[in-house]
This record gives sequence, C-alpha cells and structure tokens, in this order.
Amino acid sequence: MEYPGNLFVVSAPSGTGKSSLVKALLELDSHLQVSVSHTTRSPRGQEQHGREYWFTAMEEFQSMIARGDFFEYAEVHGNFYGTSRQAIEERIKGGEDVVLEIDWQGALQIKKIFPTAILIFILPPSYEELLQRLNRRGEDSADVIEVRMQNARIEVAQAQHFDFVVINALFETALFDLKAIVHAQRLKYAAQRRNKSTVFQALNLV
Repeated sequence: MEYPGNLFVVSAPSGTGKSSLVKALLELDSHLQVSVSHTTRSPRGQEQHGREYWFTAMEEFQSMIARGDFFEYAEVHGNFYGTSRQAIEERIKGGEDVVLEIDWQGALQIKKIFPTAILIFILPPSYEELLQRLNRRGEDSADVIEVRMQNARIEVAQAQHFDFVVINALFETALFDLKAIVHAQRLKYAAQRRNKSTVFQALNLV
C-alpha cells in the first residue's frame, strides 16, 4: 500500500554518528518527523523518556510484542528495540515524512512491510576511526566497546541491502548527503504523484 508520506530508515553501527546526523537533519528539515522507538535499555547521559526513546521495562515490552504493537523489533547488544506500528502508520497516512533510527535487522523487516521505505546506511570511514569514536564517547567499558566492534563488522556487511549509503568521514559532508537523499526521494515520480495529485490530474497523468 502506498501512503502520501515517505518513510526513511537510518541504520549504522554504534559510534558511527547516526543519531547526531539525524538530529541535525531534523533541525534543517521542518517537514521531517522522527519516530521515537521503544527500548529496554537504560537512558544514557542526557537522554529523556519520550525524546530519544520510550524506555520500557522488559515485561511491558514483551506484552507489547504479544499484542502485536510492533511492526519490527530486535535484540541489539543485549537490549530490545521496537517500532510502534500505529505511530508510523498514522503519520505516513497523514502525509508526514518520518525518519526512523533503528538497527539493520529492523530496517530489513520494515522494507518487507513497507516496500516504499527508503533504507539509508551510515558507514564509518574505517574500523580504526570507529574504535576511536567509541573510546572518545566515554560511555562504555572496554569489554562493551570490544563487543560493539565485533558487531560492527557484522552490521557493516548489511549495507549492501540498503538503498543508499552515506560515509560519515566528515560530518558536514555526510549531513549534505543525507539531505540530498531525502530531497531526491521527494522528487521521485511516485512520490510527486502522491503529493502533487492535483498537478498530475491537471496534466492527465493519473
């Protein structure tokens, strides 16, 4: 089913800069809305409930799975993450453009449900740089960082299944690339036909 809104799904290994890029994109694009995912992990740093994530107890998360509240969920680094089916469908049905920050497993699940979803993978310039960024972040122990680096090699291999790839070597360049993808998607024939239906009708294109 086609909806008037676009669904952008952004994935990346931990420490690649995905959240910073999406935050900057949202500040530049008032027509783009972020969908807040649920997670069983604890908040980090200045994260707030309902802003970065809906921080959810494991028991409640399992109940939501049983009720079918998620159209995708996955276990990442020992914690569960899920995306609310109702929240996404209501927004894109209403013509909003929505961006999701989720892991690659969830992204591929969403593509099966919403074939028109645009999958974007953020790559680090190298594994060495990724390790340095994780260390500079200062949020994880050495053991946790080692696990994240092991997982990163698995995650990076999934980039081939995504529609677009952005390399975050220089933040400003990566942000420009991300903006270009969003803008280009809005100019695709199908997207223009959905959102500019009166023009297409006037030109006998529908």
